[in-house]
Amino acid sequence: MPRMIPIEKQNQTQDRRSEVLSLPIPITGAVHTSGDGCVVDTRGRPLTDLRISVTDHCNFRCRYCMPKEKYGAHAKFLAHTELLTFEEIFRLSRLFVGMGVKKLRLTGGEPLLRKHLDELVARLKTLTTREGTPVEVALTTNAALLARFAPALKAAGLDRVTVSLDALTEELFQSINDVGFPVSGVLAGIRAARAAGLPVKVNTVLKRGMNEAEILPLARAFRGTGITLRFIEYMDAGTANGWRMDEVIPSREAAAIIGNVFPLEPVDAAYRGETASRMRYLDGAGEVGFISSVTEAFCRDCTRARLSVEGGLFLCLFADRGYDIRTMLRGGATDEEIRLAVGRIWSARADHYSEIRQQGTEHSRARVEMQYIGG
Repeated sequence: MPRMIPIEKQNQTQDRRSEVLSLPIPITGAVHTSGDGCVVDTRGRPLTDLRISVTDHCNFRCRYCMPKEKYGAHAKFLAHTELLTFEEIFRLSRLFVGMGVKKLRLTGGEPLLRKHLDELVARLKTLTTREGTPVEVALTTNAALLARFAPALKAAGLDRVTVSLDALTEELFQSINDVGFPVSGVLAGIRAARAAGLPVKVNTVLKRGMNEAEILPLARAFRGTGITLRFIEYMDAGTANGWRMDEVIPSREAAAIIGNVFPLEPVDAAYRGETASRMRYLDGAGEVGFISSVTEAFCRDCTRARLSVEGGLFLCLFADRGYDIRTMLRGGATDEEIRLAVGRIWSARADHYSEIRQQGTEHSRARVEMQYIGG
């Protein structure tokens, strides 16, 4: 017998869906494609990347993402029946790949909290792109559970892992994750992933007054290891983190701190839509990347859509609303009907929030929280 959801929880869930999944599914409109058949938006940006949030739960309470005062013991999370099933995620992924998506990234919340995630990875890895190559499947994680699951994820076909790590200093790291999780646990996860044969990148969110003193220690720690470290400007994703512009450490400042000790030179982007500006150490000790969504907006090359934990389609990390694709899935829509709806939605896309923020013309509108649609 299915688990019954209390009426109060049903109401909370429905309220949340009505708040953020309020954009109408288009029933008219053209689907625009490029010469190779990939769907493109009003700025000519192809849809090549899909980020899939598999859970809105997280075992950390990082201050810049899910601060404990907003996500404490009484925080409202979605019931399991509200989440997309693995079958639904696979079906949607298959349709997106057919429209030109080449990369799928599993996010959260903390995606390793979703049971049997390796089974989903294995199913997704059966998909092939329009060019006939295997679709790339990646994972973003805080690595608290990575040591346990890395071998199974690799065996399932996972291509690579990105680990969030905002400090190496123990007291500071535990303060940032706000649950007392030790740095050693994250580093153990990184080691386990590499031992299993998974390429690893490390992402560090920089926030002034929080972890600017960690820039050089992190650079030293990962130079020459084959792990690419990337620094991310603190962003106003969602509204729970109380973002302020004066807390942003510009990428150019972080690059200068590193470059003064370990000289750097720029590297060309590997592909259109690459989020990080890449630089390499002149002594050959590898690369470091900088994701500068605040000070150097890259909206013009953004090729990413986001599928929320409950089946909402969002066209921007800073979106305030999305499209309720799950209702189509569970309402009997055919593949062609879903494909046509998604094609129309992307073809009408004009999102460029980071450019608007950079121009100083918009700051106050609501935004969906990051753990709900994936980072």
